[in-house]
Amino acid sequence: QVQLVESGGGLVQAGGSLGLSCAASGRTFSSFAMGWFRQAPGKEREFVSAINRSGGSTYYADSVKGRFTISRDNAKNTVYLQMNSLKPEDTAVYYCAADKRTYPLSRRHSDYDYWGQGTQVTVSS
Repeated sequence: QVQLVESGGGLVQAGGSLGLSCAASGRTFSSFAMGWFRQAPGKEREFVSAINRSGGSTYYADSVKGRFTISRDNAKNTVYLQMNSLKPEDTAVYYCAADKRTYPLSRRHSDYDYWGQGTQVTVSS
């Protein structure tokens, strides 16, 4: 079992930046690939980004590529999502998730085993 807690959400103007964190506790953090997903009102949960166990491989949705950066610090049991050049369409609840599979990085939410409770990100125009 692993517990995930997101933080760092909030309200920001379009073009601004925000950094999210996800702290993990329980089983060994470094044994999980990690992902970020988001869900806007009335829409399905969508993939944002993923990172492998070591942090050496990353994967992004086309909609955030070049604007968002995922990273992790295994010593701190934390995964991060730095979001720059934010747009109103980035408004959503953002969730981090843990995937115990070895390979490959996945964009399917069904591949992830543990989820945080989410943090709201609102981008005003």
